[in-house]
Amino acid sequence: MGMIYRRKTTKKDGTVTEGRTWWLKYYNDGKPYRESAKSTKETDAKRLLKKREGEISEGKLPGVYYDKIRYQELAEDFLTDYRINAKRSLSRAERSVKLHLDPFFGGMRVTNITTTRIRQYIEQRQHEGAKNATINREMAALKRMFNLAARATPPKVALVPYIPMLAENNIRQGFFEHEEFLALRSGLPDDLRGMVTFAYKSGWRLSEITGLSWSQVDLKEGIARLEPETTKNKEGRVYYLDDELMEVFRDQLRERQLGCPHVFQRDGDRIKEFRGAWNKACREAKLGKRLFHDFRRTAIRNMVRAGVPERVAMMVSGHKTRSVFDRYNIVSPEDLKQASSRTSIYLRAQTPTGTIRAQ
Repeated sequence: MGMIYRRKTTKKDGTVTEGRTWWLKYYNDGKPYRESAKSTKETDAKRLLKKREGEISEGKLPGVYYDKIRYQELAEDFLTDYRINAKRSLSRAERSVKLHLDPFFGGMRVTNITTTRIRQYIEQRQHEGAKNATINREMAALKRMFNLAARATPPKVALVPYIPMLAENNIRQGFFEHEEFLALRSGLPDDLRGMVTFAYKSGWRLSEITGLSWSQVDLKEGIARLEPETTKNKEGRVYYLDDELMEVFRDQLRERQLGCPHVFQRDGDRIKEFRGAWNKACREAKLGKRLFHDFRRTAIRNMVRAGVPERVAMMVSGHKTRSVFDRYNIVSPEDLKQASSRTSIYLRAQTPTGTIRAQ
C-alpha cells in the first residue's frame, strides 16, 4: 500500500516546515520506493501513485526505475554486445555512437528519447550533410540499443520508441564491361593484376581476397575456399578456378616469398593499400571514378547473364538474400541497344506481308 506526503524539514531553532512538492512512497517486492510527484497538487500525486501501483500489480517495474536509466548505459551495452559477438562492423558502430549519437543523446534519460527527439536528431544530421544511408545506420544502432535494453533482465526500458528510417536512393550502381576491365587491368602493377582478375570473376569481397591464404587453396583440385569465420555472413564458400585463374594462381605461387601465407602479396606482405595505383589506372583507362566493390556487382551481373542459377550465384559470391539480383543486374547502354534491336526484329516478324506503312 502506498502513500503520498510532503517532506518536512526541521530548522536549527526547532521549527518544522513542510515542503510544497508532493512525494510518493510505495513498495515492490518488499523494497520501498520514494519518488517525487514533481507537482504541488495533491491530485497529481494521487494519480501518479495509482499509476505506479498499477504497474506493480501487473508485474512491471515501477516507472521511476526507468527514469534512472540514461542513454549512455544503453550505448555501452550495445558496444559490449558487438565486442563479445566479434561483429565485423564494430568499428563502424563505434563511429556512429561516439561521433554522432553520443553528442546528441549523451546524458539524456531513456524515457526522454522519444520519436520527436529522434526526428530532431535526424534533421540535425541532414543539416550536417549526412546521407540517408549513413543516418539509417545510426538509427539502426539506436534501435538495437533499445531492443537490447528491452530484453535485459530486468528490462531497462518500458518500451521501444518508434524510430523512423529514411528512404535510401544512393545505392551504388557501378560495374565493369569486359573491355573496361581489360583496360583497367593492363594499367595496374603486376602485383595487382592477378588479384583484380580473381575479383572480377568471383565477386568475393576485398577483405576475403586480400586475406586469402595458401592453406585455403588446392591447386590440384582447382579450388579456393573461405572458412566460415573469415566471411561476413559466417558461412564457408568454395570457388572453382577456371583455366585463366589456375594460371593466375600458379603465377602467384611462383612469386610467393618465404614465410608469406597470402596468395596475393606485395614484397612478402598482405596487400592493404593500392588506392594510388587504382586511381591512376582508372584515369588512364578513362573510366572515371570506380570502386573495387564494383567487381562484386559485375560478377553477379555476369553470372546472371550467363544463365547461372541465382542460388548458385549466391553461393559463389556469398550473398544471403536474392535481393542482390534486383540491385546488381544493372542495365548498360549496350543492353538498351539490344532491347531496341530485338523489339524491332520481333515487330517486323509480326507485320503481315503487304501491310501499308504509316506515312
